[in-house]
Amino acid sequence: MNAPVSEPDLIARREGAVGVIRLNRPKAINAVTLEMFRDIDKALDEFESDPAVGLILLEGAGERGLCAGGDIRALYENSKIKGDLGKILWREEYILNARIAKFPKPYVAFMDGIVMGGGVGLSAHSRHRVVTERTKLAMPEVGLGFFPDVGGTWLLSRSPGEIGTYFGLTGQTMNGPDAVYARFADAVVPSHKLGSLRETLVNLRAGVSSADVKTTIDQFATGETSGPVAAIQSQIDSWFAHDRMEDIVAALQGDGSELAQSTLKTLNEKSPRGMVVTLKLLRLARASASLEQCLVREYRAALEVFNSDDFREGVRAAVIDKDRNPHWSPARIADVTPEIIAPYFAEIGAGELVFDTTK
Repeated sequence: MNAPVSEPDLIARREGAVGVIRLNRPKAINAVTLEMFRDIDKALDEFESDPAVGLILLEGAGERGLCAGGDIRALYENSKIKGDLGKILWREEYILNARIAKFPKPYVAFMDGIVMGGGVGLSAHSRHRVVTERTKLAMPEVGLGFFPDVGGTWLLSRSPGEIGTYFGLTGQTMNGPDAVYARFADAVVPSHKLGSLRETLVNLRAGVSSADVKTTIDQFATGETSGPVAAIQSQIDSWFAHDRMEDIVAALQGDGSELAQSTLKTLNEKSPRGMVVTLKLLRLARASASLEQCLVREYRAALEVFNSDDFREGVRAAVIDKDRNPHWSPARIADVTPEIIAPYFAEIGAGELVFDTTK
């Protein structure tokens, strides 16, 4: 007997009027590799120029989620040998994130199950973002000595009040309605209705408008617009309104509530350097005029992260050894000096991120 032919990590094909992009690494919860980013970009080239394709659908294979993020293990190994994978992968990924945000045809993302990191970058910039009761969306990068990238600083800075600051610094998980409230998603559709919604989208005409796609999705949606986090926004706003991590920590320390203390415990597990960098990026993003401005800033900071011991230590503790006991450097927020932070925000000259305006 012939051995079964293994499927590629990225499946792109037309079904009816839909250009389907399926992340196809279910055993890795569809973690995205550099090759997959390149294949998505090629698929978008084809679908954009094909008049038979009316809309794009991003989905993940398997039952566990759309995408658990980028291939962190590969970045970790390459960082140890001072390679250039970070420089290459993040450049292509961030340019792709910007392309998705401006894609000329309706782009639908099924954000079912786990949606984290790089998976957020592929989905939360799209025009029509569908979550379910199974959605677990997070930007947990501060726990890796990193920060919410892939345009995460743009998205988080546009959440209501300090909700984005809270999610960015704690890495806490949003459910489907939370994601709608935080402006990371547009509609909650019960997971058992995704198949029917998908079939309806496939049967739409090629020249379908974005308004028609929204109307179609709304026919299957629950109408939920806020989750558990909305109920605690007043507390979150009072704790996270500050521009210095020391002041956020002091506000939490001064509040004796169980919620404040559990939030403080969560922050104490994160990289002090990662939190300080994240907070500054979020505040700069709030004053930014475009996603692209935020991505340029994130790219500069990401290259500095790639060279840092904190990134390698965070990945080691979470992904490699899984001892959940990272030894951060520096170990305290008070010791994260302006001199430590400055390189994350420095222009990098010839290596700057440049967007292809022809796509």
